[in-house]
Amino acid sequence: MTPNFLPLSPLELGSAEQASRASEFFELMNRRRTVREYSDRDVPIELIEKAVATAGTAPSGANMQPWRFVVVRDAEVKRKIREAAEKEEHESYNSRMSEKWLRRLAPLGTDERKPFLEIAPYLIVVFRITSVEENGETEPTYYSQESVGIAVGLLLAALHNMGLATLTHTPSPMKFLQEILGRPRNEVPFVLVPVGYPAEDASVPDIKRKLLDEISEIV
Repeated sequence: MTPNFLPLSPLELGSAEQASRASEFFELMNRRRTVREYSDRDVPIELIEKAVATAGTAPSGANMQPWRFVVVRDAEVKRKIREAAEKEEHESYNSRMSEKWLRRLAPLGTDERKPFLEIAPYLIVVFRITSVEENGETEPTYYSQESVGIAVGLLLAALHNMGLATLTHTPSPMKFLQEILGRPRNEVPFVLVPVGYPAEDASVPDIKRKLLDEISEIV
């Protein structure tokens, strides 16, 4: 099959604008924090849809776009998700996690209680599509783990750019999300992202990010 190509329309930016955009975007993203205390203040669904559409622009292996974003705003469904998540988290904190892992979590102040799963106006559950069916044949998706990870990064950036708070929640195992949301077997839960405005008295752990020279090397 001969591939079809379209002409690229790149951004034409001068060096000064490039530097300005780079600094502005860094400063914006450097303010992003994981939030666990939410307001129940409503968020227009159009903002959530735009963020998901932005995530959908991510590159993916063989352009298979192996992601599904399930947006949950129904209170009863959120309650079921919280109950199931807290059940798994109870097991994790009390028997599954090693002492080293628990020590790493201690400065973050986390525990098995997850009230934000009901308080945040939206939960975006991201699923990784592991296979597709075409012409009666099943084919695996390629580099789906990496592809969905990139898409989630864009999702978080888009939501933060709108002034919304997020949390990447990964209770393990997460099969209950597949069951509660009625997803097919080829859609595997990847991450659960509460979305909303932070509570007025919200606080975050006093932690530091690694500096540039600690995370990069030029060779």
